[in-house]
Amino acid sequence: MAQQAGLSLVHQTKLVTAASELGRNMLLYGHGGVIRVRVTAKDSRTGVWVEFRDEGPGIENVELALTDGWTSGGGMGLGLSGARRLVDEFDLETGPRGTTVSVVKWNR
Repeated sequence: MAQQAGLSLVHQTKLVTAASELGRNMLLYGHGGVIRVRVTAKDSRTGVWVEFRDEGPGIENVELALTDGWTSGGGMGLGLSGARRLVDEFDLETGPRGTTVSVVKWNR
C-alpha cells in the first residue's frame, strides 16, 4: 500500500518501522488486536493510514509513555515516541477498555 500511495523507499521504511513498533506494543501490552490499513487522500496528497486497536488495559500515563527512554517493560523505551516521530500524523486514544493508535504517512 505504501508503494501504491507513492511513498518513497525512505518513507516506506519509516512507515513499516513505526507499524512494527506499534504492532509489537499491541501484542505485548494489549494482548493482540486488530490492524486496519488503507491508502488515503487529502487535498492533493496520498498516503497510508494505519490503525492499531486493542482491548487491553489501556495506557495509564500517556504523557509518560510518549517520553523517550521510558518503558513499562524491558525495552529501550522508544516504541511509542519513536513511532510518533516516524510518521506525519499520530493519534492515540486509550482507556480501561483498550488503546487505539492511528498513524498517517504522506507522500512527499
